Amino acid sequence: MTRRRTLERRRHSIGEIRNIMNSMKTLAYLEIRKLGRFLDAQRAVVAHVETVAADYLGFHSELLPPPDGSAQPVCLLLGSERGFCGNFNEALQERLDDFVAERHLDTPVVMTCGRKLGARLTADPRVANAFDGATTVAEVEKSLHAITRALAVLQAQHGMLSLSVFHHDPDDQQVIVTGVLPPFERYRNTTPRFAHAPLTQLLPQAFLGELLDHYLYSVLHEIMYVSLMAENLRRVRHLEGAVRHLDEKSSALLRKVNALRQEEIIEEIEVILLSTASQDH
Repeated sequence: MTRRRTLERRRHSIGEIRNIMNSMKTLAYLEIRKLGRFLDAQRAVVAHVETVAADYLGFHSELLPPPDGSAQPVCLLLGSERGFCGNFNEALQERLDDFVAERHLDTPVVMTCGRKLGARLTADPRVANAFDGATTVAEVEKSLHAITRALAVLQAQHGMLSLSVFHHDPDDQQVIVTGVLPPFERYRNTTPRFAHAPLTQLLPQAFLGELLDHYLYSVLHEIMYVSLMAENLRRVRHLEGAVRHLDEKSSALLRKVNALRQEEIIEEIEVILLSTASQDH
């Protein structure tokens, strides 16, 4: 009796844990659906900014800084704010180490976004900033503001920056590196689509500066949405496996409980039969 009750309590605890994990999985599913809508809109914004940049730089490519390699390398790693997503953060750290070795970077400035990732890299002397990450779409804006402020401080200290953003791809879950700064390099030798340069109220240098700010904010928005999508997809897969494992464990415990109950019933029947036999004598 005591063993059966112990197993029943364990099964009850597993059921509670299973329900919590299943709720977390449902929330992640909802966030994925919301992110899908936001990503489509943000990608359209980035595409529009890039089209404007291509048209403008077709006539003003001299405004782009020369590619002399003197920019301060900055690596921004977009990790997870919460757990239950496997080796999400470990893969980012490994890709960073490979990237630094491949590019022979001596003094890269590393910035992390995501509390779990930040805790993992606490002892890394290259980390200059560790920001809290977003758990929902609504929290992306707050993280992005903190990142752009830190980038402005670094730019004031070092001048030109070479910003590479490390994040997971939702489709294949591999870590990819997106070069964000310096911007618009692929438009340096763009052939103009139109016969005349665009007319603007701002001087060319001022206009390009405003366009750069808009581009940086827009593209970082998009990448952070992509990273959060990948994180939630990873979390869903991880929790699905955990829920399945708990269901199997609960079923195994139920079989043990039923077997013990059958043994108890048999023992009770045997006691009754022995009692009846003794009374007959």
